[in-house]
Amino acid sequence: MTDFAADLPLVSPSTHRLGWIGTGVMGASMCENLMLAGFSATIYNRTKSKAEKLLTLGARWATSPRAVAEQSDVIFSIVGYPADVREVILGNDGSLAGCRPGAILVDMTTSEPSLAVEIAREALNRSAISLDAPVSGGDVGAREARLSIMIGGDARAVAALQPCWQALGKTIVHHGGPGTGQHTKMVNQALIASCMVGVCESLLYGYKAGLDLEKVLQSVSTGAASSWSLVNYGPRMLQGNFAPGFFVEHFLKDMAIILAESKRMNLMMPGVALAEQLYRCVQAQGHGRDGTQSLILALAQMSGVPYRKAGTAAVE
Repeated sequence: MTDFAADLPLVSPSTHRLGWIGTGVMGASMCENLMLAGFSATIYNRTKSKAEKLLTLGARWATSPRAVAEQSDVIFSIVGYPADVREVILGNDGSLAGCRPGAILVDMTTSEPSLAVEIAREALNRSAISLDAPVSGGDVGAREARLSIMIGGDARAVAALQPCWQALGKTIVHHGGPGTGQHTKMVNQALIASCMVGVCESLLYGYKAGLDLEKVLQSVSTGAASSWSLVNYGPRMLQGNFAPGFFVEHFLKDMAIILAESKRMNLMMPGVALAEQLYRCVQAQGHGRDGTQSLILALAQMSGVPYRKAGTAAVE
C-alpha cells in the first residue's frame, strides 16, 4: 500500500485533467465518452489523423506520451501490443517519464499480466499508481459505453476513478492487485476463442442444411445457445461485413498470451490452441486487419463454401 495514495480524492472534471494515449477502433470512442462526461483531455496517437474527431471536440494534442502525462493527472492508454504498452508507458518518452507524483496511470490494453506488475512497480518508485484495466465489449461496447472493465491494482485508485469507469462501461469489477485485470481478460478471451469457432461452424452447418440463416439466428440467439459473439457477430457474418470491432491480429496476440501463461501454469488448453491455429489461417488469407468474425472465411474455405463481400447475401 502506498501512503501517498491514502486519501485519493474522487476524480472529477472540475479538479482533474485526463490524458489519453491511443485513439484506435475502441480508444477514440472511449476518450470521446469521457469528454462527453465533462472531462478535458490531452491526447496522443501515433497517427494523428485518427485523433481528428477528438481534436474537433476540444481535445488538446500532445507530441508524445510523455507530453500527455506532463499535462494530466490521470493518464489512460489503450494500444495494440505489449511492446507498444512498454514503449508508451516505460519508454524514454513514455507516460511514466512525464507523470507527476500522485498521478494515476490506467492501461486498458489487453496485455501481459507480468508487464502490468512491472509497470505498477515502476510507477510506485515514482510515487505514482498504475492500474491494469483491460476491457471487453468491442467497438459497439466502446461507442455505447457498455464495456466490461476488469481492473487490477490499488483499490483506492480504483474507487477514485469511479466517475471515469461509469462513463466508459456498465460492468466494473476490481479483481485484486496488479496483473489481476489482465489475467481476468485472458479468461474472457479464452471463452471467446472457443465460442467463435462454435458460432462459425454452426452457421456453416445451417447454410449447408439449406436453412434461412436469418431465421436461424432469430431462433437460436435468444435460447441457451446464445452468446455475445453470436448476437453481435452472427449478423455481420451473414452480411459479409468483416470490418474490425476487434482485429484478428490482436486476437492472435491475446491467444499467444493465454497459451504462454497456461504453459507457465502447467495447464492444458486445447480449445484455445485450436482456435489460435484457425485464426492463423485467417491471417494467412490476408485478414489480419479484419474483425474476428472473419474466422468464418477460413472455415468456409475448408468446406468449399463461397463467400461474397458486404452488399449482398454473404453466402451464395
